[in-house]
Order: sequence, then C-alpha cells, then structure tokens
Amino acid sequence: MSLLLSTLVAVSVQAQTTWVVDPVHSKVNFSIEHLVISEVDGTFKQFTGKMVTGKEDFTDAKIDFEVEVSSISTDNDQRDGHLKSEDFFYAEKYPKITFKSTAFEKTGGNNYVLRGNLTMRGVTRPVTLTVKYGGQVVDGYGNTRAGFKVTGTLNRMDYGIAWNDKTEHGSLMVGEDAELKINLELIKQ
Repeated sequence: MSLLLSTLVAVSVQAQTTWVVDPVHSKVNFSIEHLVISEVDGTFKQFTGKMVTGKEDFTDAKIDFEVEVSSISTDNDQRDGHLKSEDFFYAEKYPKITFKSTAFEKTGGNNYVLRGNLTMRGVTRPVTLTVKYGGQVVDGYGNTRAGFKVTGTLNRMDYGIAWNDKTEHGSLMVGEDAELKINLELIKQ
C-alpha cells in the first residue's frame, strides 16, 4: 500500500509543469490619469515570475510574481524619484510588489480570469485580472514558450499610495486608478 501511495505521489509531482517568465520578452506596464486631461505611462523593468500547473488548460495554475519597485520608469528621472519616495511606493521600505494567485478560471476560448492577492506598500488585497492566452510555440532553441496578456485596474488608494495635489481648478493632479497591461512570455522548464 505504501508503495502504491509513493508511486501516486511521485506521478502527481512529475505531472506538474513549471513555467518561468522570460523578462527579455515580457513587459509590466501601467498608465494613470494626470491632471484629468491625459495619462502618464510607466513600466517596471525588473520582475520575476513562475507558474506551476498540472493541466494543459492551466486551470489549476499557481502563479507567483514579484516586481522590483526601484525599477519603475516613466522616462523622467525626477518623476521616477518621486514615485520611489515615501509619497508613493516608498521603495526603500517596501522594495517589492508581490502577487500570489488563488484561482485561474477559464471563461471561454483563450480567455481567463486570474484572482489572487497583491501586496504593495505593505498592504495585501485581493485582485481580479483578465488574461488572454496567446498560445504556445517552440522557439529556435527548442524551448516551449507560452504567451499571456494580463489587464486590470488597481486603485492606488487601496494600497496607501495616497499622495495627491490639486490643480488651480480643484481637480486631482494624479488619478486614483492605474490601468495595468502586462505582456508575459513564459518558458516551460
């Protein structure tokens, strides 16, 4: 009986597939309203992530993702410095943004809903994101790759990123909702 149980455990462990984010072919982007009339775009340049799954349709996937806050870039050094400060992300005290999935549900075709816990600036909150699966391909080096596009909206106030100023007309200088657009290419290990 113990041999059968050991075999079943070994088979279930072997059936798990790990996928790792390829940072060279992936991007973590965001945009946020500025002065009510336009948006500022930014990106995080350093991040890691992996997905472990046993099903080919990924519906049992466990996803872990981590972003280095100090890698934020809006193509303006002064603004980037302010975003890293205590007014916004407080990178010195909270150097990472993390995400751990709780569910990856197929909604039809290549579309999914990704649920999980996002921790930013020491605050953890549940989030729901939309995912579009782009498919799989074997690259020129024999690596199997899978592509995903993740989108969603986060309210920065929910995470204590509350700095703001008002324009002369009383409008907020920086919007509360950040739009996320994350393009991921993962490599099967």
